[in-house]
Amino acid sequence: MIPHSLLTLWQVKLSYLYTIGIAFIVWQGNRYLLFTLRTYFNWFNHPLRKIGALLLVIPFYTIPISVLMLTGWYHLFLHGEVNWNVVMQSTLIILIAVVFIVHVYETVFLVKESEKEMLLNTQLERARTEAALQALKNQIDPHFIFNSLNTLSHLIEASPQKARKFNDNMAEVYRYILHNKGRDLVMLSEEMSFLRNYFDLLKIRFEEGLQLDNRVSLEEEERFLVPPISLQLLMENAIKHNDFGPQHPLRISLQLDHGTLVFSNRTREKITDRNSNGIGLANLRERYKMVTSRDITISVTDNEFCIRMPLLNLD
Repeated sequence: MIPHSLLTLWQVKLSYLYTIGIAFIVWQGNRYLLFTLRTYFNWFNHPLRKIGALLLVIPFYTIPISVLMLTGWYHLFLHGEVNWNVVMQSTLIILIAVVFIVHVYETVFLVKESEKEMLLNTQLERARTEAALQALKNQIDPHFIFNSLNTLSHLIEASPQKARKFNDNMAEVYRYILHNKGRDLVMLSEEMSFLRNYFDLLKIRFEEGLQLDNRVSLEEEERFLVPPISLQLLMENAIKHNDFGPQHPLRISLQLDHGTLVFSNRTREKITDRNSNGIGLANLRERYKMVTSRDITISVTDNEFCIRMPLLNLD
């Protein structure tokens, strides 16, 4: 502002302390205003309003305070001889410095808020996915019980001995469901073993009307993972939508094709008054997407229904 030779040593020291006080008051005031504005304006929801508020508030605080403090410096150390050109230049420099620091400060804050927002969104999305997945898993129980009880009711009237055997086998099958429905993935070998038990359960009722051609080797079964109770749903779907019997058996085929499990069956559409709601396959498709981030492929021709399930490889 003025040469040091015009001031005594103590005045120079006090002058430095005073300018430090100016910087402290200007910054603390702006800092308070910044935190206050954050309670009213959000960068994510109202960015233009936030910019407008900053451009309005910062100069209206910084300029009057700077002018007042600088003129006070002249009154204290030069007895009222104010150099207004120096005051205006100093005020402009202070304002530019404050704007720059606020810009850096808000940029750092915005980056941290963005990271926090992304983490929160990720956590919320994960929570929604887990809730949706659990809801889909919970649909398995009533779906299985409904079909099994219908079969058991039919067997009780037609063949009590078969009904007793069916009931025992159903308990074993349901034990697997209870044990694995909380898991996202199981070994393909476990799922295939369950499918064979479930197929034996169905053979009690349908006998030679149902046939399974399993071309998946035991070695291949140990290399892949699959969502639990998925193959059972496919077999249920095939039985539900096809008309079959000893003269026209339902042939179901299982094979691996480059890491994809192919489930297919010859179609002989069942004539019924009831329309299918597609819950079984829709359940499986959504659950498969959530667990594996992959989708199953369904293809239908005049005489074949085929579902391709990309498996997760352990290698």
